[in-house]
Amino acid sequence: MSLGGKRAVVIGGTSGMGLATARLAAELGAAVVAAGRRPLEEREPLAGDTQARVDTTDEAYVQALFAEVGELDHLFVSSSPGSPGPLLAQDLAAASSFIDGKLLGSCMCARYAAPRMRAGGSITFVTGCAVLRPPRHAAMVVAAFAAVEALSRALALELGPLRVNTIRPGYTDSEMWSGLQPGERDRLRQLVAATVPVGRMGAPDDIAHAAVFLMTNRQTTGAVLEVSGGEPLVEPVELR
Repeated sequence: MSLGGKRAVVIGGTSGMGLATARLAAELGAAVVAAGRRPLEEREPLAGDTQARVDTTDEAYVQALFAEVGELDHLFVSSSPGSPGPLLAQDLAAASSFIDGKLLGSCMCARYAAPRMRAGGSITFVTGCAVLRPPRHAAMVVAAFAAVEALSRALALELGPLRVNTIRPGYTDSEMWSGLQPGERDRLRQLVAATVPVGRMGAPDDIAHAAVFLMTNRQTTGAVLEVSGGEPLVEPVELR
């Protein structure tokens, strides 16, 4: 797989799956724009890439980013801004925050990237296995993920021949678990490894590899590529 001569924009490219995707795309020859909300001085530098700030809940911010980027070949959107939580503890603003950040943010990125994409281009969104097995107290997360997968299929038709796909990760050892204490995080790794068929917790690099596959495979569109280690095949992992 080669991305030589291509330009890739990675939204959420400052940490976790997005950072791994930006790094791999750059290694494969792409000119990468890594965009996210994190301040530039707090980011890991990547050879040959361009760092940019963007808030996907602000349409003007997204529009300005792609106007500055200009022509591109591939868009990867992994960011999930918002405030998930139990339904009964949320008001409308809190419930809307994840829908706005994940669903409408992904939609706006596609809206302003697509007119600038060259032939053979692709858009890739990221959801999660919560779509298949909803966790407790995350109704808006599940709803947003399901909506993004539906959006991906609809845009594959509307924007074709540009390709639009979704990656559905399982448990992935990324910064989303940084709120756990070190001992709890190690316990989660052990539980996942003991439960899923592949015998290991996923890594951001696994998602990056899938992202590059979707960027370079010219016959894949409207698809959900699950990268879960077989998580939906087994009993749920419970960290107690």
